[in-house]
Amino acid sequence: MNRKCKPVKVGSLCLDGKKIYIQSMLNIPAEDIKGSVAQAVELEKAGCEIIRAAIPDMNAVRLIPAIKKEVSVPLVADIHFDYKLAIEAAYAGVDKIRINPGNIGGMENVKAVANACRSRGIPIRIGVNSGSLEKELLAEYGSPTPEALVKSALNHAKTLEAVDFDDIVISIKSSDVKTMVSAYRLLAERCGYPLHLGVTEAGTERMGLIKSSVGIGSLLLDGIGETIRVSLTDSPVKEVYAAKDILKAIGMGSGVKIVSCPTCGRTKIDLISLAKEVEERTKNINKNITIAVMGCVVNGPGEAREADIGVAGGDGKAVLFKKGKKLCTVDESNALDALLDEIDKL
Repeated sequence: MNRKCKPVKVGSLCLDGKKIYIQSMLNIPAEDIKGSVAQAVELEKAGCEIIRAAIPDMNAVRLIPAIKKEVSVPLVADIHFDYKLAIEAAYAGVDKIRINPGNIGGMENVKAVANACRSRGIPIRIGVNSGSLEKELLAEYGSPTPEALVKSALNHAKTLEAVDFDDIVISIKSSDVKTMVSAYRLLAERCGYPLHLGVTEAGTERMGLIKSSVGIGSLLLDGIGETIRVSLTDSPVKEVYAAKDILKAIGMGSGVKIVSCPTCGRTKIDLISLAKEVEERTKNINKNITIAVMGCVVNGPGEAREADIGVAGGDGKAVLFKKGKKLCTVDESNALDALLDEIDKL
């Protein structure tokens, strides 16, 4: 069960712990309006529920109305250093502002941003990273420890609270998984704001997915987190699919779930290729079903009897089964098409 948190609206969504929302971030140069809009549309089609865009200068503010015209999911403006950018993004109709209140100037600047957001019902995400921790906290703690990250985030929250603003979301990311998990667990005990989870600078697709699965998955299983981003040095669309798979793996996601055996000496068909093809061909199917792709009859209808539909290999043949009961036997070359036909019937 998720911890109780203050409900915070982001566009039409509500971060209240009842649903975990998937985020990603555009990686097209901000000056490329057409390319950024196209990528935002692609992300929404892939299942991204909140899109973030970097707003590095005033010219980039043009992204906001252009993107919002073409997609229906909430848009977050990522702001650093210049508080005026945050205000202009709010005027332009963005759904959330991501800032670090400590790097946009004094209290007057913070108050100006808070006022602009409050008047438009726009929440602020406080983003704290281990790589950008304040010098005084580094001196106090010696390194970006979980305690230092949490203290930084809570100090920034107090800054916003001091100007009567509490529509706050917090993230405290680290590229070190243990630090990230410990920091979020500590923060969850000390505040009631919604938390945005992520392992920052997680790496390329392989290691980024592994690190994010461990970090984000551990916290979600603890009931911590309202929204997530899988950070990959790769296409943002892959981040969305990775996030969806993490949610499926821990029983919080919807859509197709695939179980497949690791193969062994009994396997007589090219199961590895078949499993990859099934995964690719079903990734956009919006059905809450489990598909089993198994190497032989030992691991087929028996071990995968709970699957809604499945296929088990034989010697150049494949057996299709449904809820553990055999449907038919087909040639190996027809196994994929036969399985997809049965999936369509579900």
